[in-house]
Amino acid sequence: MDLPMFYDQREEWAQALLLYDAALKEINTKVEILNNEFKLAHQYNPIEHITSRIKSPQSIAKKIRHNNLEMTVDNIVKYINDVAGIRIICSFTSDIYRIADLIGKQGDIKVLKIKDYITSPKENGYTSYHMIVSIPIFLSKQTVETKVEIQIRTIAMDFWASLEHKIYYKFEGNAPEHIKKELKECSEIVAYLDQKMLSLNNEVHLCDDDGEQEYKDKIIDNYKSVVAEAFGTVIDEEEAHKDKQKTVSNNKTSKKGIKRIIFGSL
Repeated sequence: MDLPMFYDQREEWAQALLLYDAALKEINTKVEILNNEFKLAHQYNPIEHITSRIKSPQSIAKKIRHNNLEMTVDNIVKYINDVAGIRIICSFTSDIYRIADLIGKQGDIKVLKIKDYITSPKENGYTSYHMIVSIPIFLSKQTVETKVEIQIRTIAMDFWASLEHKIYYKFEGNAPEHIKKELKECSEIVAYLDQKMLSLNNEVHLCDDDGEQEYKDKIIDNYKSVVAEAFGTVIDEEEAHKDKQKTVSNNKTSKKGIKRIIFGSL
């Protein structure tokens, strides 16, 4: 991926690409882990699919020129927040905010900026949830905080945005008024569809046995806390043997006590 630099910055740009690629891999892995955990705990998959990309040289150059900046690696890294981008596609609008909240709670992720185009859509009807985050990339000699843009939207929102993107580039941002109007109407239909689908999904969940599900969730949470603690604990073989002997001894004592109670009552 080459950019028309004013002077030779190939090495600097190669280093920047390495960082952006590493940041995409880090965020991708984190989101996949969250998705798999949610699926295991709730038998429900909140994420339909994930895509990632590094912005094309043409798009980067266009954005730099639009901001009247010199084409340097420093300016690209500093002023363009979406060189590295990840798009997360969900089933329902409630999943969008749930996933955004989980990402924000990751200890090594810093949320730098949020744009909620769901509660405040763009004038043309665009809806999505954008997060600019940074994540540390650990290199051999330094740690570099690297920016990534995360877009979270529903399947319907993504369908609309894909069509809008094609129309924008087809007419270079100057689409005929009747097309703009119809596209805006489509965005309203998309919002209505998302709302109805979410309402229907919530109604289905209300049909479940809440008491039984609450009991299951409590058992699973208790089990997960024990397992999570074990993953971070180191016990040598001698201690493990002592713990086993102690458990066996306690079991024998309990059985003797039960026998005394039973036979003593005869």
